[in-house]
Amino acid sequence: MKSLATRVLLVLALLLAACSGGEKSSDDGSSAEPERKFLSIGTAPTGGAFFVVGGALAEVAGTFSADLGWQVTAEATQGSQENIRRLASGELDFALANAAITYFGVRGESGWDRAYDVKAVMTLAPNIALFVTPQGSGVESLADLKGKRVSVGPAGAGFEMFVGPLLQAHGVSFDDFEPLNATQSGAVDLLSDGSAAAAFLGGAVPTASITQASTSMDLHFVPFDEVAKTQLLNDYPFFAPATIPSGTYRGLDEDYAGLNVGSMQLITSAAMDEETVYQFTKVIYEHRADVVKRHPAGKAIQPKVVVRNTGSDFHPGAVRFYKEIGIWPEAEAPADGAGDSAEEGSAEGPAEDTADSTATEG
Repeated sequence: MKSLATRVLLVLALLLAACSGGEKSSDDGSSAEPERKFLSIGTAPTGGAFFVVGGALAEVAGTFSADLGWQVTAEATQGSQENIRRLASGELDFALANAAITYFGVRGESGWDRAYDVKAVMTLAPNIALFVTPQGSGVESLADLKGKRVSVGPAGAGFEMFVGPLLQAHGVSFDDFEPLNATQSGAVDLLSDGSAAAAFLGGAVPTASITQASTSMDLHFVPFDEVAKTQLLNDYPFFAPATIPSGTYRGLDEDYAGLNVGSMQLITSAAMDEETVYQFTKVIYEHRADVVKRHPAGKAIQPKVVVRNTGSDFHPGAVRFYKEIGIWPEAEAPADGAGDSAEEGSAEGPAEDTADSTATEG
């Protein structure tokens, strides 16, 4: 009898273990904490929007993923180009990038040494940029840049990937003028002392560097040719029309018909597992209000913006989440198509970006 009782107890113990799934429990009977997982987000040099926005995303993802066991950190880098390379090599898990730079990176074009297999996770805030020049400089249109000294962005930041097509559409190339490399604040100094006739500035609206320049000098906001704009919108999905309202800067007395030259976007490696990307997208999207508390660029995390086609395929994990909540466009435009959208549209076609909550850099 004793032997039979022992066998019965053994069977019951095995059944109990099977029903519990072998799950480890703490002393109070609750489930053990999930295994710790470390995730990194590549940003850009300190002081720029990418660094701050990346920090906000990392903080929100880490704070609201206790059940996933994530520890998320933002890492200062040299920007989009380094981020794309380090995603491909497995040194980063997620990263911020300019959509124009990613567009050429995944294709191995415009100076890239090869094609890099990275995928979009979220399209974020637009990058609204333009050429400005002191009044009386002789630069009234982009064609007038020929023969002048022009600041075109920091060296190595990849600005040529969106400035180049923009110039080409206007019949101008980098060979037609003397390009100067400088930060945005450095470009303002070049304009102030006459070392540059014009500078390409932009990002968040209002852009601090343009505000600074317009305060210290009378500016001319060089217009884009409408035919050239149409060509750019047809040829490159990362371009989108954008209006800067009159009064945004001293001397801007009417609305400026500008361009988003490449939105900020969250990207990852194509090799990143689908479940991690799904959960990361879900955490950020569902807690987007907490991103806004840390940086206004979080306002771009909204249904018609995050799924925008800027020319790079989305990761399956992100697509899965967007389909699950019903915001993925039913007729998604191909990654190499001309479709683009903004806060008023989705991937079906071009729509205008607003100047609200813009913040990006190369």
